[in-house]
Amino acid sequence: MASGKSSLPCGMLIVETRPSTQRSQVVSLAINKSSTSSTVGSLSILALQSLQIVTISEIFLLTYLTLFNVLFRFSYEVDLVKGMQVIKVIILGAAGVGKSSLIRQFVYSEFSEEYFPTDSKTVHTPTVVFNEHVYSMRIVDLPVIPYFPSNSANEWADFRNYGLRSASAYILVFDLNDLETFQYVKSIRDQICDTIHNVTLFIVGNKQDLIRDRVVHREVRDVPALVKKHWKCSYVECSARHNYHVVSLFKELVKELACEKFGQKLPSYSSPRFESLHAHRERRGDSVVKCSIM
Repeated sequence: MASGKSSLPCGMLIVETRPSTQRSQVVSLAINKSSTSSTVGSLSILALQSLQIVTISEIFLLTYLTLFNVLFRFSYEVDLVKGMQVIKVIILGAAGVGKSSLIRQFVYSEFSEEYFPTDSKTVHTPTVVFNEHVYSMRIVDLPVIPYFPSNSANEWADFRNYGLRSASAYILVFDLNDLETFQYVKSIRDQICDTIHNVTLFIVGNKQDLIRDRVVHREVRDVPALVKKHWKCSYVECSARHNYHVVSLFKELVKELACEKFGQKLPSYSSPRFESLHAHRERRGDSVVKCSIM
């Protein structure tokens, strides 16, 4: 029987079997420390595929190596997370304003024309490198809530497991073509500010690509002044369909949290930008402030 070598994706165990004339097995293990994912079942599958004769000692060895791999990777993941600042962002808005589309465009660079109402909590976990700091983001997509809970008791009673009151920042989304959705944002914003102090809020007008009616556009022009001057909140108009200002939205959010929550000092002459991880590494010396999505 000729020797065989099976290769697995990064982060899995790599087992090589090389039978001798006495039909014994030699098992070697390679561990990629840079990966944080682990699949225990891949070892068993690979063993079944490549080992034709398995003794008790070999089963014990494979079990030991599998347990070692799990413990090693768990320890590495904990150390990796400890070195990150966690940013939890909750996105709220009326039905059909494009909350999920904004998230999917930012995290996965994809957009769907089909409308699927959000009926359960979904958490997206991109990792962002900003100004040479690594942030683990928790972007929470929720169904439409009728009100924002004023205390933990109300949250537990009506929005259990939503974690509404523990966010680092809130993004409130409305449809630029339907100002009734802005009234929902206004109501939720007032409730948040009445119960949580010094909270980071971003008001977002989505579907900018669909604005054609000049009358509606004139009404929309009054919104930025209200948000910026009276509410003292950040305001962004974007289009999830065309990825217009979507990245800028999250860039400014991370920038604001980095300054206010984590105490980073940013030079005034350099503007942060999002770019691919490879571009970030290649252009590392070009700018003092950088932001990458991993």
